[in-house]
Amino acid sequence: MPHHRPHTRLDRSYSAPEATATPWPEAEPKLARAELFWISTVRPDGRPHVTPLPAVWTDGALHFCTGPEERKARNLETNPHVVLTTGTNTWDKGYDLVVEGEAVRVTDEERLRVLAAAWEAKYGSFWHFEVRDGAFHHGGGHAFVFSVAPRTVFGFGKGEPFSQTRWRFE
Repeated sequence: MPHHRPHTRLDRSYSAPEATATPWPEAEPKLARAELFWISTVRPDGRPHVTPLPAVWTDGALHFCTGPEERKARNLETNPHVVLTTGTNTWDKGYDLVVEGEAVRVTDEERLRVLAAAWEAKYGSFWHFEVRDGAFHHGGGHAFVFSVAPRTVFGFGKGEPFSQTRWRFE
């Protein structure tokens, strides 16, 4: 995936007067370090579905996996648009990130092996996956892997100064 710098803008309407836009090179490592994300998908009838999951940031995209029978995988069959959110559940400290994009299934086995190694490096041996048939295999089940290249990312600095930065990717 190509690495490119997004267009960065501070939203003054939701930022303290002294706030500045967070540079993308400061936000990107926060995505890489985050352990838990909340994924939002849309059910075929239009209702939202939100659930927590681990994800790996690599090569300019977030990657997550899910069983093909799970609600989020079934939702993605009809609507690939997703939002992945991470941060802290505090009001006045920390940094929250919201990633909007389209989930694309990864089936290339060489790429899947790289991602499986990234999962295990980040989350430990519990997250060891075998790769075959275009999917991750773990225990008795298998999981599809999806990549989400961000279209838009929002960053929310909490505490003094409060800030809201938007990064748009071409």
